[in-house]
Amino acid sequence: MKRPLAASALCMILAASPASAQLALPGAVAPNPAGTVEKVSRPKRPPKVEAIYAPPGVETLVGRALLLNGASGQLQFSGRADALKIDRLTMLGEVISDSTRQCRIDVGGGTAIETRALGRPDGLLRFAVDIPACPFEFDVLDGAALVPPQLRACIFQEADCQASPSGLWGPAGASLATQAKPIEQARGRAEAVMVANYRALTTRLNDPAKANDLARDQSRFSSDRQETCRDYSRESAHSFCATRLTEARAAFLKARFDETSPVADKSQVPPPARRKHKPKPNLDPNPPQ
Repeated sequence: MKRPLAASALCMILAASPASAQLALPGAVAPNPAGTVEKVSRPKRPPKVEAIYAPPGVETLVGRALLLNGASGQLQFSGRADALKIDRLTMLGEVISDSTRQCRIDVGGGTAIETRALGRPDGLLRFAVDIPACPFEFDVLDGAALVPPQLRACIFQEADCQASPSGLWGPAGASLATQAKPIEQARGRAEAVMVANYRALTTRLNDPAKANDLARDQSRFSSDRQETCRDYSRESAHSFCATRLTEARAAFLKARFDETSPVADKSQVPPPARRKHKPKPNLDPNPPQ
């Protein structure tokens, strides 16, 4: 009589605790608790690079009277991208024989000056002006032309005058006061795109030395921009120069990004597809019947 009672008691214990009856198999993984969501890892996305706009064309310059730093001289263009000409180029400089006096030089004397297209080496249209006494290059910005710093001033011996075309040629500073708000909005967009392009480019550089050079160059941009724009007429009231230089920097970073090759991520490369082998045809001239 004792054995049936013991067996009955054991059955009652097992019935009261069903969880203890689960069998753990080697290599088995415990299921997630009820109500939990299993996380699925997503594939890495490629770095995103943005363009502020389509790089401006020469039509934003043609027919406009541009002033050096929005204050002096005059630069006026005509034609199109494949035949761009300078109709007028005047610069304010100093007398060679007496540096205390100013002079104004009319380059070309009213004759149109040819330009030479150099493509888009830094993301923007670039042209060269082959004037013997004053050769220079310029990039086309939106409604402005940027001439990089020259090693030395242009010397016009016959006119006893020396001058430099370096700087941003754009609208008169006084005329930009009414456009301060849209210019400010454009600068905000340009800043955001510049940062996005910089971050995207850094992910492409697998050379630490190049990455460090880019970081130093980017950190100097603000001070270089301030140095270039400090002479633009009424810049603090409209920030036209800073906006255009920021757009140019974003275009430069985009151009460098396009030149680099993406770093291959082997974990994201799908395995090669297997070929399906077709059965070879029976070439036996006397196949079995």
